[in-house]
Parts: sequence; structure tokens; C-alpha cells
Amino acid sequence: MSEMPRRSALLTEVLDLGQQIAREVPSLAPELAEISSRAEQPLRVAIAGKVKAGKSTLLNALVGDELAPTDAGECTKLVTWYQHGLVYRVEMTGRDGSTAQLPFEREDGAIDVDLGERDITKIERLTVEWPVKTLEEMTLIDTPGIASVSTDISARSHSFLAPDDEKSTPSDAVIYLLRHLHATDVSFLHSFHEDEYAQPSPINCVAVLSRADEVAVGRLDAMSSAARIARRYGDDPRLRRLVQTVIPVAGLLAQAGTGLRELEYRRLVKLAEASEAETDRLMLTTDRFVNAPTDIGLDEAQRRALLHRLGLFGVRLAVHSIRTGDVGSTAGLASMLRVESGIDQLRGTLFDVFGARRDTLKARSALLAMQRLVAEHQTSDALDARIERTIAGAHEFTELRVLNDIRSGSLNIAGDGLAELERLLGASGTQVNRRLGLPEDSGPDKQKAAVLEELGKWRERAESPLSPRPMASAARVAVRTCEGLFATIAAG
Repeated sequence: MSEMPRRSALLTEVLDLGQQIAREVPSLAPELAEISSRAEQPLRVAIAGKVKAGKSTLLNALVGDELAPTDAGECTKLVTWYQHGLVYRVEMTGRDGSTAQLPFEREDGAIDVDLGERDITKIERLTVEWPVKTLEEMTLIDTPGIASVSTDISARSHSFLAPDDEKSTPSDAVIYLLRHLHATDVSFLHSFHEDEYAQPSPINCVAVLSRADEVAVGRLDAMSSAARIARRYGDDPRLRRLVQTVIPVAGLLAQAGTGLRELEYRRLVKLAEASEAETDRLMLTTDRFVNAPTDIGLDEAQRRALLHRLGLFGVRLAVHSIRTGDVGSTAGLASMLRVESGIDQLRGTLFDVFGARRDTLKARSALLAMQRLVAEHQTSDALDARIERTIAGAHEFTELRVLNDIRSGSLNIAGDGLAELERLLGASGTQVNRRLGLPEDSGPDKQKAAVLEELGKWRERAESPLSPRPMASAARVAVRTCEGLFATIAAG
């Protein structure tokens, strides 16, 4: 991921507002300091989805290290934060606010935390601190699977992402994993979109078609098939109003690509050097690949290990790529696996959608927390009004509201107008060229010409007596966006 930009004017304004409130109401100073501290921390991205959707595998692929356990152990039933730290440590936070550092080991790469005799129903969360560069940019939060047989486990994810006590969720953004578009997925996504501000919105929620390599029964064209399905899901009105986009990702492939071992590569080379008839016979099913007798030089344990690391699709893809000469080294195969897995596309989207709006999402979370704090302590109406004015007056929030209106279907524009408005308001990234639909290397002259064209078009719609009120209102937002873009371009 690219380096995050400096703190925006909006976030600075929000943090200054917190300091003003602390001066006027000193008793709130400690909690306001905590809110400000959160705003300065990396973006918090929660990973949610049904049981067995592949959340922990995806988290490991994003981190670039196999940290999160992928089995059905006790720790997978807890909300677990993975954040950057200078040392390796795991801390438990109880529902009563108590904390304790826990011993842990690394078992086959994943962290094996010793909970001792603790009752997990009394644990609020685990926090894993790890000195990994990825976690300097984003704190990743692994949540228990929804639709679990245990209602208590599912309730942990619901209460974290959709608190029912008028509090905002601790996460700034959400990655939601789905394997098929079921009513359960839509219902859960709806549950944490009920409040326009307090919960995630389509703009800070990305869906992942997980375990995409299992589409098309693991054939070599599985990822192409998964991409078509993901596009269809992304266009589905039920999902479009709830998530920004849908990206197919083969988590197991991505995880293998981040830490492929030389020994694994050599074993795959052995498979590639065997006759096609023999490997085709072996790779017909997972059971046959592990258990069928063969003279290719890999025993059952070695084949099982390859299958565990790459999945059957990954083994097929690796063998095909080695055999055709597309890759010729461990590093080359690892790079190819990452690209094919879709993890690089997801990382890019996270930066374009979440990273570029980092300060806006942080400011939004901070304002919500301040608003709750002021309401709980029944301070003066003037403070609440000041927060409301900040929320209403920030153009970044206004853009989010219009984007949400587009996604929900409450704003209609003929032709390609909706897609153009989404792009201009930063749905695909807030960089100037992204907003204007220009090539990445476009210079100031092309940018100025494009923004003036956009400005004229949206100003005409804003001022036309034929424009319905919602359309005219959205067009005025677009005009202000254009004016801001022009000022940015002119400033160099």
C-alpha cells in the first residue's frame, strides 16, 4: 500500500473541536483524549462473514504473515484485534474492563493463545500486537462467524459491528466475506446499515467473494468464473446498496503466495515434471491427490501438506505455470499466486476506498463518539449543536451522503449520470485523476479542462428548473466538489 497522506483539514477541525469541548467540560477530558488518540491511530478494518467463509485466512494474506488461527479453536470465537506493536504480545480485555497479558506459541505459523481456565463469555476481545509493516497502516479485526450454531458466538459479531446501545461500532470500515449471496448475508449487512452515521455505510464496506478458487470446481478458469459472479453480485440491487464493491479472492492462494517456501516449490516442480496423464489423474479430486498410489516421488504426507497450503486449485495452477515455463523460481511462483488470488486487487481497493478516505472515516468516527459522550453527560445543547454543524457542514460527509443515496436507489439520473456522479464524488478513489476519469499520468492542463467541463455540466443541472429537487441537491454537491478539485489543481 502507498503511504497515507497527512492529516486532512477536516480531521484537524474535528480534533480541535474535541479540545474545545474538553476545555468547556473538563470532566470529559480523559474520554475525549481517548477519542483523539483513536483518530490518530491506523484505520480500523473489521473482517466479518459467515462461519467457514475464510476470514482468518484472508486476514493472514492481508497481513502477509500467518498469524490468525484458521481452525475452530476457542480463539476464533472471540473478537481479535491485530495491530502494530514494537514487541510480540497478546492481551486479553475482559467485559469488566480488566486486562491481562496472555502466553502464546506459534503452531504451524498461526498463534496459539493460552486462555487458561478463563471463561470466553467474559472476554471482550483479544489484542495481538505484531511488528508487521501492514499493521502500521491498518488495524485488522477478526470477528467470529455469523450464522454459527452457537447464538452467543454470532452475537459477538453483531454486538461489535451493530451495537444496540446507540454506540458507534469500534471499526471504521468493514470487509464482508460471502461465498454465495444468501438472505443471511443481506440481513446481516442490513443490520449494521440502519443508522446513516453510527454504522458502516456502502462507502466503507467492501464485500469479498471468498474461497473464489472453489468456484467452477477448482478448474484453471475458476478465478475468471469467480470474477463474473462477483460482478453480478456487485450489480445486484440488494447488495449494491450495502457494499462499495465485490472482489473475488482466493484466500488460501493469497496466504501461500505471501510465504511460499523453497521446499514447497521443489515439490511442485516434481509434480510438474511427472507425466500429464499421471498428474491429471492425481489432481482429479482432493481425496485422490492425497491417497492415490503414485510413483511421482511425493508421499501422502507431502501431498497433504501441499493441499493444505494451496488447495487443489492452487496446486493445479502452480503445476501448470511451472510446466509452461511461466514461472521458474519460488519468488516467481509466489508473485504469480498473489496476483491470481485477487489479494493485490483487494489491497488496492482498500487503499483507494478506505485509505484515501482514512481521515474522513476517522473524523466521522470521532464525531460520533463525541456526540454520544455529550449526550450521555447531558451537557449544554450548544455543544451538541456545534457537533451537528460540523457533521452537516463538512463537504466530505455530504459526498458520502450522496453516494449512499445513489447506492440505496433513492437518487435517479438518466443515462450514465449516476456512474459519472459516483466517480466524481470519489467512489472509486479520491485522487484527482480518479474523480475526473482521467489516466493516472494526466497533468494539470488535462485536469483543468476536465474539471471545467464537469463543473459546467453539474452547474447546469443544479440550476435547471427541470431538475427534481434530489437531483438539483446532488448536482450542487458535485459543483462544490468540482470547485474544490479546481483549487487543488491550481495549487499544484
